Order: sequence, then C-alpha cells, then structure tokens
Amino acid sequence: MSALSLREILPNSTIVTLSEADLPSILAIEHQCYDFPWSGGVFVDCLSGAYLCRGLYDADVLVAYAVLSIAVGECHILNICVSPKYQGSGVASAFLSRLLVEAHEWEADIVFLEVRASNIAALGLYSKLGFSEIGRRKDYYPNGDSREDAMVLSLPISPSLSAPS
Repeated sequence: MSALSLREILPNSTIVTLSEADLPSILAIEHQCYDFPWSGGVFVDCLSGAYLCRGLYDADVLVAYAVLSIAVGECHILNICVSPKYQGSGVASAFLSRLLVEAHEWEADIVFLEVRASNIAALGLYSKLGFSEIGRRKDYYPNGDSREDAMVLSLPISPSLSAPS
C-alpha cells in the first residue's frame, strides 16, 4: 500500500515558506510537542537566515513545520514537527516526503537528522521512509536532570524521488 498524498489527507493543504508572522503558531506547536522546545529566538534566527523553513497549512491552520539546512549536496533536518491534533494521520510521512523532494531539487544527495533515542514514533516514521542509523551523539539532548543520546540517521536521496502533491 502506498502512502497517501498530502491532498488525500488534507484536501485544503498548502506548503509555504515560513516567516515571522507564523511564529506564534510555530511556538504553540513546538511547546505542545517538546519538553525542551526551541526558543522563539532560535526560530527567528532560522527564519531570517539561510535555512529552508517550510510550513504545512490546512486552510488557515498551521499543521506542521520544518527547518532544514541545505549545502554542498547535504540536507540536515534541524526540526520537524506536526501538531498533536494531526499526528497519526499520515501527515508527517506525506510532509516529510514532500520536503525530501524539495531537498533533492536544491541538489541535496543525502539527508541527515538527529532524533532522541526514546522517540519511538519518529523512529518508526524515519524507518518507514528508509532512513538508517549511522551513529549516535552521546548526551546530545537535555532530559530533565540528565541527558539523552541522539541517534544520527541518514537517507540517500534518489534521483528518481518523487512525491504526490
């Protein structure tokens, strides 16, 4: 069974380049999803820098966002998040698939990301899309009074990569 397209999941969806006007919605989702969220300042830096910042809207509601860095043939997914209301619906898979197509259009040949070793849902998504573990970063993430390892994953981007809209 093939994955559903964004249009099949969210018929009124659009992917936009994020701006500071989107920041309140981004931060609302960020704080709902993460115990240790990025600050508004970090997002402002990304939005005003040389990052690929994309948002997925369902009509006028921000559903998901991503911050990617693309340079010298490599894409690094720095942050990707889906609103809890839309999790488990296929949105993450369809959105990430579209982002991979865009990364390839920006001439990236490989994608990297870090994910908490305890984030089972994200690991399942990345595995389903073909990501493989290539290493670990010890004590990478804050975790209360301690630290948690990050798994470093990668995915070569195929020249034939395509995703439905």
